[in-house]
Amino acid sequence: MSEAIREVVIIGSVWPESNSSAAGQNMMGIISSFLARQWRVIFMSACNDSPYVDTVEHPLFSFEPITLNCDTFDRRIHALSPDVVIFDRFMTEEQFSARVRQQCPGALRVLNTEDLHSLRASRMESVKAGKAICLNCPVNSDKAHREVAAILRSDLTLVISSVELTLLQEVYQVPSKQLCLLPLFLGSEPISLPDFTHKRDFVFIGNFRHAPNWDAVIELQRLWPSIRKKLSHTTLNIYGAYPPKKAMAMDNPKTGFRVHGWTENAANTVASHRVMLAPLRFGAGIKGKLVLAMQCDTPSVTTRIGAEGITDEANWPGSVVDSDRDFVNSAVDLYTNEAVWLAAKKHGEEVLASQFDNDKNASQLHDALEAALSNLDQWRADLFMQGLLWHHTLRSTQYMSQWIEAKNRLSN
Repeated sequence: MSEAIREVVIIGSVWPESNSSAAGQNMMGIISSFLARQWRVIFMSACNDSPYVDTVEHPLFSFEPITLNCDTFDRRIHALSPDVVIFDRFMTEEQFSARVRQQCPGALRVLNTEDLHSLRASRMESVKAGKAICLNCPVNSDKAHREVAAILRSDLTLVISSVELTLLQEVYQVPSKQLCLLPLFLGSEPISLPDFTHKRDFVFIGNFRHAPNWDAVIELQRLWPSIRKKLSHTTLNIYGAYPPKKAMAMDNPKTGFRVHGWTENAANTVASHRVMLAPLRFGAGIKGKLVLAMQCDTPSVTTRIGAEGITDEANWPGSVVDSDRDFVNSAVDLYTNEAVWLAAKKHGEEVLASQFDNDKNASQLHDALEAALSNLDQWRADLFMQGLLWHHTLRSTQYMSQWIEAKNRLSN
């Protein structure tokens, strides 16, 4: 008798778009890890359709749209009765976990953070208020309460950055068994890699809907004249999905500040450039654009926020800077000095080899899942805060969802 096929349902906050964001690429890595192990994968989302959604041609994979605050989801998840349900980001856990828990009590509930949203939001508020960011300061906010509560309610949470893993364990006192460090999955498509002399110009790439990216573009517009003054023949090319009109209006061929919007092949686009510029002032998790730059043999100039969770400043493939002056000087030096550029490129190769091994990270994920699935009742029995939170919290969200559902039914 053949062994029964295991099944995972992934409930996405958005449809996966690996060529639009690092989060989309990471989600495709998670999906691929299940398919490689012959799991049936159903990806669900209540998000609107997108022209950039990944195409997955595999007999064990399917997409399914779902509706918020509707018992059609309850019936569907009950019929599927999956082994594992992954909530993509904590807001999705809030929206669907009570329904999953009720309909599929035996399913392992996993939260995929991508990054700590509360940490990113707190840093953004500090920047907007003109305050210095404290990299290691705990966040005590409504969003942090919600996010950590979602982590504690889940059986297992995927954390992309070692910095955030430490924060959750040491500051928020999340039990280590509930956390799985899962570094960013890399894209597997081949990349054309020109050498130093065949690369040209500077590049930045990032989804414009992501606030840290838009802020970085504004910073680049401010910093670029100082770089262009020293390298008058160069261009800064900015790419990213979903550019607003105000971004495209910044395009200026005369000054070499070019805004192109979405690119069909992000990796080959980045690889054709000599240096990436990423003056990120806030953010969280691992910055996929900078890991992509390493894959593309494109050294980078960034900030401590940009480098966070990847490697230390001494081993950064390029420069990690704290001032405008250092940013400009580092950009010029990296662009013009081939020896400096080659040394940075080598650092990038070492970082990729030590931290971003897709096979190793996939094995780490599935080992963690198997550890929980092997005796789920005992796994949960050891998590006191999980039981306490399910007893006292999320009820308001659960009942609000049911109230909206009842209201919609009556109005229809």
